[in-house]
Amino acid sequence: MRTWIPDLPAKPVGAPLLQCLPMVVPAVGELGFGACLLEAMASALPVGSFSVYRTGSRPAIFLSGSRGMPDTTQECWRAYLSGPIRSDRTLREASAPQLRVCHITAPEVPAEHRAKVYEAHGVVERVSVVEEEPAACGDALFAVNFYRHTHQRPLSDAQLADFGVAGRLLMALTRKHIALIRVDVADAADELRARLLVCCPALTTQELNVCLRLLRGMTQEGIASDMGLALPTVKTYRNRAFGRLGIHFRSELFALMLPEREAGKGGGRSPACL
Repeated sequence: MRTWIPDLPAKPVGAPLLQCLPMVVPAVGELGFGACLLEAMASALPVGSFSVYRTGSRPAIFLSGSRGMPDTTQECWRAYLSGPIRSDRTLREASAPQLRVCHITAPEVPAEHRAKVYEAHGVVERVSVVEEEPAACGDALFAVNFYRHTHQRPLSDAQLADFGVAGRLLMALTRKHIALIRVDVADAADELRARLLVCCPALTTQELNVCLRLLRGMTQEGIASDMGLALPTVKTYRNRAFGRLGIHFRSELFALMLPEREAGKGGGRSPACL
């Protein structure tokens, strides 16, 4: 594995990624940011998928996607959480706590991690820009990762150097996007929380938190990771909440949140609110 500190050269104008990344700026804070970012990266690097995640005591995945191939990035994340994350040191470098770039190939990845993520999903190479999270987040790293797959040509030294040159801008764009999205989600969460409580004031805080994450499209596994709970506990809160609301499926939860339902146009049965 190679690790180095990204730094801008005296004349960065010839770096392909520095020329491509400004095209991503208009998408910052928008739903299409991930696809736009991967498209820009793939124009200069032979990569097919990406992920943005945080490791540590409260791991979370913020963005992921694929280009020109089936998207299995969420499956990769679940496989990573199933065990490899506990012993993964591939992104850590004790002597370099600042922002850095990491490059690793599949044979260098520990056996369990390699089998569950790399070999299972055709990943053969990863390049990442990594930064320590604030002390309040514990022993955590924030990583922006791009993956080369078996059908793509190896990354060249020149391409890796180019990625390093673009590392600081890439991290800044991604951090800004995540911050903006969090603000939007927080605003939406307040409104959705109020609607849920109108439907059923008896919902507990944890039941509300699980419902809000379901409405954001998170899987139950993702909710467990995000909330620091065991998966069976999340399922229990979900089932209790659905019982109180008088529903059985996630689609019915979405239907409850439609604005027209508040105006009496939604029809259907009233929540049980037990």
